Amino acid sequence: MNSLDVAFDPTAFLSSAGPGRTIQQFRKHQSIFAQGDKADSVLYLQQGRIKLVVMSEQGKEGVVAILDAGQFFGESALIGRRRLSTAVALEDCIVTTLTGPMLITTMQREPGMCEFFMTHLLKRNCRVEEDLIDQLFNSSEKRLARLLLLLADFGEGDTAKSLPVDISQETLAEMIGTTRSRVSHFMNKFRKLGFINYNGHIEVYPSLRSTVLPDKARLPEGDVRRSD
Repeated sequence: MNSLDVAFDPTAFLSSAGPGRTIQQFRKHQSIFAQGDKADSVLYLQQGRIKLVVMSEQGKEGVVAILDAGQFFGESALIGRRRLSTAVALEDCIVTTLTGPMLITTMQREPGMCEFFMTHLLKRNCRVEEDLIDQLFNSSEKRLARLLLLLADFGEGDTAKSLPVDISQETLAEMIGTTRSRVSHFMNKFRKLGFINYNGHIEVYPSLRSTVLPDKARLPEGDVRRSD
């Protein structure tokens, strides 16, 4: 590894404009790209939060992810696929757009950039696997509790965290695959138990973790049934 490799800073690189990369600002609720659009670039979220939404042929909409600053999205451009989802700003955002060829060339030239991007992909893959396990084996109550904890993103020593963006019960229901009425029921239950508080804005307490403590992993011997 030469001195240039050591000096390369992926975050600084992604935060500045240059050949093959541009900086754009998006207002709250503004669409960044739409499902089915031609994908010729990968995007990096510098500031803000976005949601990725998928629409079925029957017109049913589902939120598949909420992304924080410091994450890539639109990676399907690297394999020539169209946009798989619609990206919408949940708050004012700053986004770096990187052309596919430029990103690939940079990763080939700069090991630091390759490691940075691969770490992102591995974390995203782990999250997708965890979400799938959550959908397959956990009740909707546990799925909601896990989602609230993920969105709150507790740090060491935090005693309470407010969700950084306003998220409706409809959106929460879409993300865990249940109905708004079920989400409302569980939110009221969590509040009565002192796990959350909300008065126009959701505040989450660490005690909510008690509802999602994992059971011992075991190989199911027969059909796996989940109670919703």
